[in-house]
Amino acid sequence: MPHSARLRKLFLILFFCLCFGAGRLAARSVPQSAPASSILRPEAANWGLSFQEEGKTPVGNASISELLPYHAFYAQDTEDKVIYLTFDCGYENGNTPATLDALKKHQVSATFFTVGTFLESEPDLVKRMIAEGHTVGNHTWHHPDMSAISTRESFSEELNSTADAYRQITGQEMPRYYRPPQGKYSTENLQMAKDLGYSTFFWSLAYVDWYQDNQPSREEAFDKLLGRIHPGAIVLLHNTSSTNAAILDELLTKWEDMGYHFGTLQELVEQSLT
Repeated sequence: MPHSARLRKLFLILFFCLCFGAGRLAARSVPQSAPASSILRPEAANWGLSFQEEGKTPVGNASISELLPYHAFYAQDTEDKVIYLTFDCGYENGNTPATLDALKKHQVSATFFTVGTFLESEPDLVKRMIAEGHTVGNHTWHHPDMSAISTRESFSEELNSTADAYRQITGQEMPRYYRPPQGKYSTENLQMAKDLGYSTFFWSLAYVDWYQDNQPSREEAFDKLLGRIHPGAIVLLHNTSSTNAAILDELLTKWEDMGYHFGTLQELVEQSLT
């Protein structure tokens, strides 16, 4: 890898960890006493959740019905024990192959939301994802705070650059599934994404798995990922997590033993918008 490319990758790793961690900590600031009915406000916000009852959909900043007109989702309103498994990919540190192995073993199709530099540096992994039946979604090129972008031109450039790289690598058009970096959004952003033909995906279950040098224990991971799973969950994990890579086979087995099965975001969109 050329020296300049290594520097760009190192910068992205540092930027991703700092910004993503700060954004997620803010997102978790929604109090446990959040009201049962939420309001989608026009100002910029961090996506946040309040888990009020085990096995039930958590309360988000906005409700499922409020997000739907923007073609945005954080969970599915269903009693069906279906899970939509997603991974955010900011860079590669060697844990993605084991993740793909576990998914292949269980015949689970997931969505990998990738930034542009991941596409540049890991074309073979991207091709493997597609070959094994996974979806590759758009996590923007630079992983910025998209809610701070006020112009449609700049907003679309972040998505279009990533989609262009995907097209060059695969020869295919990138699926129009978008995850806002750090979970930061505004109603203006949601409308911009919809106007560009994208569906936006937040999440209803995630945990602190993104600090490479401070990984959760398997017990901590299972406590969050089993205790808070619920019907219609959109689960967010990170491809960089060594804990996730180590436990995913067992985690998928445990979810299956609890009666859950796995759907795709395409199925979620089709069922929700028809």
